Amino acid sequence: MKQAISRRNWLKSGFMAMGAMSLAPSLAFAGKENLHSYRPESRLKEYLPTFNYDEARIVAKLNANENPYGPSPKVIQAISDSVSMGNRYGHGDAATLIKMIAEKEGVTPAHIMMGPGSSDLLEKTAFVQFRNGGNIVSADPAYMSIMSTAQSMGATWKPTPLTLDFQHDLDAMAKEVDAETKLVYICNPNNPTGSTTDAAKLKAFCAKTSEKVPVFVDEAYLEFMDNPEANTMVGLVAEGKDVIVARTFSKIHGMAGLRIGYMVAQPERIETITSLVRSTMGLCVTSLKGAIASMNEQEFLANCKSLNTECREYTASEITSLGYDIIPSCTSFMIFPIAMEGPTFMKGMYDGGVGIRVFKIDDKPWCRVSMGTMDEMQQFVETFKKTTA
Repeated sequence: MKQAISRRNWLKSGFMAMGAMSLAPSLAFAGKENLHSYRPESRLKEYLPTFNYDEARIVAKLNANENPYGPSPKVIQAISDSVSMGNRYGHGDAATLIKMIAEKEGVTPAHIMMGPGSSDLLEKTAFVQFRNGGNIVSADPAYMSIMSTAQSMGATWKPTPLTLDFQHDLDAMAKEVDAETKLVYICNPNNPTGSTTDAAKLKAFCAKTSEKVPVFVDEAYLEFMDNPEANTMVGLVAEGKDVIVARTFSKIHGMAGLRIGYMVAQPERIETITSLVRSTMGLCVTSLKGAIASMNEQEFLANCKSLNTECREYTASEITSLGYDIIPSCTSFMIFPIAMEGPTFMKGMYDGGVGIRVFKIDDKPWCRVSMGTMDEMQQFVETFKKTTA
């Protein structure tokens, strides 16, 4: 067995942020590194395939944090039934969905903004907040969408390393806020680590910090937690705090390709965005009808969560038994360091029909794997053992 790599020892040397990027087939395998760097400041790079592969041979697609069980049958039916209405705008359906979301979150419809996925809302917020520069404070690592957009607008990024138990270092982040800070970003549960930050401490941080600058809390993976209601920051919005909370139908709802999400914020904060960019105009009637149906699919969502947990626990047990050190996750993915060269590992996994993500962080290769069905996770484990033998 190859020597295990300790995540804790590695973290002490620096852990950089991870964003989303497609793994597209490239040139024939040449036995060399093909790396993508996210931002100049980042010590994280992603290995891209340097080999041709047949998408049809990927029997376990575990590289995009997608829900393998959705959308639900009722959502599919709602979408199918709505195709004939594709000649009409979906403003009425958007109003219906916004009302449903507002009731669920305990706010008014004026507190809700829709978008084609939560990443779209992150980026639109960045466009507005950083028109005149400034800086953004976040954990390190974090989901990079809003930081990348902010930097493209001329802003600077002030990253703060996670604590040794992979929580946001809230005290350190508070110290980074200055007169030029235009936004603080929190991803909880965090991507790419899958870890969470103590809810009570985070609520106190958001309440206090939002008196100075808006705080954006990305809760894309919240529904996978054991007690999501106790971990959400949406109650702070109802209290009048300048906190923005983003959610998505891409994960637990299984609607990633249908592109729909929302954020909850003060009406005045939403107005600063909608005065410059469209909101519901970017949504199609099929996605809206599907999301409306999915809001009522509580049994299906609970089943997705249960199956995801079962697969995550199985995979973590199998991989840790091989001597690898996984960051404990409460989401639909996990990440851990591997003990072989990234390109070789990636090719072995893809040759075995398993799509995963491979990163190079401070010169050490890491594997991030999404949770699929149990059959897919068993295929992942089997292929992992063969590849790393």
